[in-house]
Amino acid sequence: DPLPPPLPKKQLQRAESLPEKGPSQPCRGDPTPWASSIFYSIPPPHLRHEEGAPSSIPPRDRPSWAPKKPLTKSQSLGEPVPRRSPQKAPWPSPAELTFGMADGELGPLLESPAGAGGLLLGCQVATLVRLSARIQEELVGPEERQQLLEAELAGKSWAALSILSREPCCESGDAWYYCVGFAFEQTQLVLAAKVPKLCCVSPGVQSSLGAHCNIQRLIGRISSHLPLELVLPGSPGEQSQSPSGEEPAHLATRPALQVLISPDVPYQTLAAFVKESHGLHRTSPGHYERLACLLLLQVCMGLEHLRGQNLGQGDLCPENLLLVQCPCPPRSQQGKEAPLGLSLPRLLISSFFKVQDKRRPCSTSQEQDWSEGLAAPASLLANELNVGMLIYQILHVDISLEKALGFRSNRLPEIPSLSIYSTGLKRLATLLLHRDPSKRVSTEQARSILQVLLWGPRQELFARSKKTLALLRSWVEMKRALLLLKFAENSAGAVGSPGLEEWLCCQYFKEVTEHTLYQVTQALYT
Repeated sequence: DPLPPPLPKKQLQRAESLPEKGPSQPCRGDPTPWASSIFYSIPPPHLRHEEGAPSSIPPRDRPSWAPKKPLTKSQSLGEPVPRRSPQKAPWPSPAELTFGMADGELGPLLESPAGAGGLLLGCQVATLVRLSARIQEELVGPEERQQLLEAELAGKSWAALSILSREPCCESGDAWYYCVGFAFEQTQLVLAAKVPKLCCVSPGVQSSLGAHCNIQRLIGRISSHLPLELVLPGSPGEQSQSPSGEEPAHLATRPALQVLISPDVPYQTLAAFVKESHGLHRTSPGHYERLACLLLLQVCMGLEHLRGQNLGQGDLCPENLLLVQCPCPPRSQQGKEAPLGLSLPRLLISSFFKVQDKRRPCSTSQEQDWSEGLAAPASLLANELNVGMLIYQILHVDISLEKALGFRSNRLPEIPSLSIYSTGLKRLATLLLHRDPSKRVSTEQARSILQVLLWGPRQELFARSKKTLALLRSWVEMKRALLLLKFAENSAGAVGSPGLEEWLCCQYFKEVTEHTLYQVTQALYT
């Protein structure tokens, strides 16, 4: 039989499609890998819906509305798939967008899955990250310069330093601090010489820490006898001199100590600040209690950094928390001679240890009994207890650890309602000092509560609208935009550089989410 005619050859249709954005990849030079992922954390407006409580939130997997893998031309069977070399994302991350970008590049971005709204939100977060980094550099100095200074101080002796004052500029619970001068890059720097007391923690741990605004940084050490010019308070005969003007003979027998050098010169401790601020608290309760929130926020941020470094704090009491004047005064005080008590100082934690090497000793037998009863390490409990105690101490309310733990009383001392911050601080202290571990908040949660107390959202936001994730998301987006507008207006008005409070505010709005706000407001306002 003759063969049937051949079938017509089927033409394979190759699907064509504009490439869509794949999974977000942090671009080179982007200070935050998560900044570019803002595209996928905010759904398009037409896909948004009213969410309920966080319990109804699905697991954090890739959202169904996230961009899919880019479509490519179909491959025939047996055809080798070419190996794709890593390529840059089809669109730049928000951190790369600038006002000077050409319209030819900007046009396709407006058609991206995120849309113009998503791009703007990503740009806002990326801008806050950059602003935060610049303000931090103003507060603590450029990291490269600190490293050069540390290298220059290596191996130096007292001969390389000039003693600027014989008396300590600050005395903490574990050290004396003296102002010393050091010539560096044709300038005379003022540094702090830390003379440890006998109870000082090993300085090796402290010098290995990464830089943080609220952790004392050490850049040098001198192991030799203390100069005779330095007066050690409490030592017999320190204030006396021989008739010939020579130093007393016993001072020449001073033991050799390891003196530590820090770029941050403290002017007083938190204990001294609280003691001197009774009048300010009485005459300006709103201003003082806002300062209290900002100081407590710095404590929590420092403790979070230590925890990330697997370190525990030493004795976290007001006597061991140092205050440093900021180089940039707050905007509200530019050009004014404001009293020192009205300005916000930078707070430093100066004593800590390796968690795996040492357990923090319990400060009282009651704390020891309580921690042993809960079968938990004291070092894990100390942060919460001590921050709760600090709230009462800063607000000038007498409290002992025994009362805080409730061994002789079932109620914590009353905090007077003097400002809009009083009720929130009282609520936070109750959560930190709760005897039930399941109802006690961590220092990380305490930090979030303090941020809400300072910058919102306040309870009146929910007076007319039901609290939902959508409402909180809109609040965050609006506040971020208004914060950046405030920075722009202040910059145009030449009111000075942003200071410490602005840096703390940037830290909050660059990372806060509606999910965090839902949980925090539940704990704070319930």
